[in-house]
Amino acid sequence: MTWDPTRLPDQTGRTIVVTGSTAGIGYFAAEQLAAAGADVVLASRSHDKLRRAATSIRSRVPQARVRHVALELGSLAAVDEAAAELALLPRLDAVLLNGGAMSMNRRELTADGLPLLLGTHVAANARLLARLLPTLVATAVDHGTVARIVHTSTGFVQLLRVGIDDLRQVPAIGVVAYTKAKTATEVFAFELDRRLRAAGLPAASVVTRPGVGVDAKTPERPGVRDDTTPYQRNPYTPWAQGKDTAAWSAVRALTDPEVRGGEYFSPVGRLRGAPVAIVPPARTATPAGDAASSLWRQVEDLAGVPIDVGA
Repeated sequence: MTWDPTRLPDQTGRTIVVTGSTAGIGYFAAEQLAAAGADVVLASRSHDKLRRAATSIRSRVPQARVRHVALELGSLAAVDEAAAELALLPRLDAVLLNGGAMSMNRRELTADGLPLLLGTHVAANARLLARLLPTLVATAVDHGTVARIVHTSTGFVQLLRVGIDDLRQVPAIGVVAYTKAKTATEVFAFELDRRLRAAGLPAASVVTRPGVGVDAKTPERPGVRDDTTPYQRNPYTPWAQGKDTAAWSAVRALTDPEVRGGEYFSPVGRLRGAPVAIVPPARTATPAGDAASSLWRQVEDLAGVPIDVGA
């Protein structure tokens, strides 16, 4: 279908959780969803940043229904606390798993002793999903809908072929470690969708990548993106987009009524542009042998909980 990211389908009545929502792509996804009528739940670790993000959204969208929950992805116990609060929501239609640390220091660890990138992008998101899946499915059953679980990946997964046989083995180069975590995210996301289908559950797992979003092309938002917030230079700026448009792939995955589980959304120009469905990469969507099942077991071990996708 023709998709206009500036004219989203009415989201009134839907509740969507956005992690990593106090800056960048997560913030702009939340703002766009609120403008479309969704009840948006901001989830991030800083109470101050959460309040600033909520205030900014309300200044742009006076009718916005926005609330926030503290979510520290660097601690599995803190993930449980946030999940327990989110489970009390009257309904939960979708979750955008966008949060995760961006530090490339391989020596940094989570509170549980996991490598920071692996712990926040893979283990914490899997544990959060395990806790929220019953609520997502219950909402879908009650309202005759299909829950959306949207995973944020990166174009580096296609550029750098990183093995995932042993997730705990951390590459020495930061960007390779980040790519490994996101490769695991993609394999997990596609395997999740297969298991949801096999169980006959009304939930869809979808993968997105944002292209390249840079600060230099991102519109200002008081307290979120302005003179008081860090500015990062990026050599791709001439070919890139703002983080507001980099959010489009995730927003389409959350709101397009024609989206199906197992799809992959990306900017049409790979680095920037309108969001389109692309052919999922076989290396992560349908890996050979038992690679997907092996990865699933590793993720459950890292998350410290079984991810029950039963009927």
